[in-house]
Amino acid sequence: MRKTVVKLAAGAGAVVLAAGAGAAGYAALEDSPSTGAQVAVDGSPAAATSGGTVSDVYDRANDSVVEITVTLGSGSGSAPGGQGGGGASQAQGSGFVYDKNGHVVTNAHVVENASSIQVRFANGKTYSATVVGTDPSTDLAVIDVDAPSSALTPLTLADSSALEVGQEVVAIGSPFGLENTVTSGIVSALDRSMEAPNGYTINGAVQTDAAINHGNSGGPLLDLQGRVVGINSQIESDSGGSDGVGFAVPSNTVKSIVSQLVDGGTVEHAYLGVGLTEPQNGDAGADVSEVRSGTPAADAGLQSGDRITSVDGHSVASVQELQSAIDTRKPGDAVKLGYVRDGASRTVTVTLGTRPS
Repeated sequence: MRKTVVKLAAGAGAVVLAAGAGAAGYAALEDSPSTGAQVAVDGSPAAATSGGTVSDVYDRANDSVVEITVTLGSGSGSAPGGQGGGGASQAQGSGFVYDKNGHVVTNAHVVENASSIQVRFANGKTYSATVVGTDPSTDLAVIDVDAPSSALTPLTLADSSALEVGQEVVAIGSPFGLENTVTSGIVSALDRSMEAPNGYTINGAVQTDAAINHGNSGGPLLDLQGRVVGINSQIESDSGGSDGVGFAVPSNTVKSIVSQLVDGGTVEHAYLGVGLTEPQNGDAGADVSEVRSGTPAADAGLQSGDRITSVDGHSVASVQELQSAIDTRKPGDAVKLGYVRDGASRTVTVTLGTRPS
């Protein structure tokens, strides 16, 4: 049976992608989101500073994790993945409290095409919410829930760059609508890639074997201090359910993107405008397989067949390293690219553009 990559919103919002056209395939196409440093979000963190058991983590974080129910459309058949039809339908996911101002973080695909949103807290109380902003390039969204401040206990974002393979992690969410479910596992691998809803690549994803399923989308992946290390977003599966291979958007990406959404509601990503593949002979660098017309790369004279080897004098060993280097820049930044063409080393300065949606 062919494996599938599954975005984990339940109900009408569920989307299944063939793995061959999913995360690995799109890793060659574009530049991906930036990351930031450790941050404690506004308000009193729910997490303590010392380690503990899974039960300890659940006790600290559970009140901050919410179930999100989204009504999609009103007869226009606008549900993600082409589902829906004659009337409104619903999708369900998870999220967590980001600050005392009512901001809740979830996946963009959970709230895509939402006409209304309801947020259920661990105590069973439900409140309405509206979308503040989404970033399909990183599959992140912020919603504003109309709940009293007494109900809002923010979680802390950890530094995902400090994660280690084998480290214990805990997931809390609402798989199949079973609210406030906890599962545990380890960090299985780091620096994986996922396909974002708009086809770009999310770099630095955290792979875990903690059980996550439909409805876990947008819920937190936590360390044993109860800090968020990622947002559970996708699984790779033969069955369509949890086969022990899940992926989370890393918390450093969450920190960078969510702060922009909260401040202004929109996110701009730097854009080079090339397709990339790994060198077939195992050499370092990133091979240019496509230069898109009218892009910064085209304006700078880059060509298909060039091999990009450095950014601003720093060597890049792979496609992901090049993408990560572009991620740290902003639209309008000028970068000096080192590349090889027909065996000769060259350099060119490129003014980065803004990634199209």
